Amino acid sequence: MKTKSRSIDQMIQEQVHKWEKVQTEENQEKAVHIPVITISREPGSRGRLVAEGIAQRLGLDVLHLKLIQEMAENAEIRASLFETIDKKKLSFIDDWITVNVNERNLWPSESLGRLMRVLLALAEKGGVVIVGGGANFVLHPKNTFRVRTAAPLELRIQNLMNKYEISLNEAKRRIRRTETDRRSFVRKNFHADIADPVNYDLVLNTGSLSIEAAVGAIAGGIGA
Repeated sequence: MKTKSRSIDQMIQEQVHKWEKVQTEENQEKAVHIPVITISREPGSRGRLVAEGIAQRLGLDVLHLKLIQEMAENAEIRASLFETIDKKKLSFIDDWITVNVNERNLWPSESLGRLMRVLLALAEKGGVVIVGGGANFVLHPKNTFRVRTAAPLELRIQNLMNKYEISLNEAKRRIRRTETDRRSFVRKNFHADIADPVNYDLVLNTGSLSIEAAVGAIAGGIGA
């Protein structure tokens, strides 16, 4: 556990160092024209591979929920992140959270409030693919391309069995638990249905699409 935690800390520090560097004109242009891409996944639908594929194709960074949660809960890291953002943009972040909370009648906890603020800060930095965390329900849709990956249940079960070398029953159990946790998180915190396609700009069936085809569809969707 300690080794894994140190690894996460290193990843966070590397990401912050990237933001602290002066961007080249090429990177600034990418930040302007490529929206933040969010990936929501049915468990076992290979959404992580899709995220990594589009990030590699467009030269973006992939940020997963656990890493973002670490950023949100670490006061020093939050401060480092916010210091790289213009004060006017920070003001916009707070305003958007207020609007989002009021319109959805949300009652965010302190931890969720921190998570929302970090997600919006990451979106302001740009150049990222955000996986999980209900990011598509937090970020402004104008600057976000929201993707969900899905696949037939039988295939998702088989994917988990192959990836983790587990039994059929264990794969079914993990999928049920993960689906329940993710659905409950979104319903509780954003009063929304994680599976409703209206919450996404693109829904990809990785049961019929290869990872390469899914990546191509996302690139086409944002005109990249």
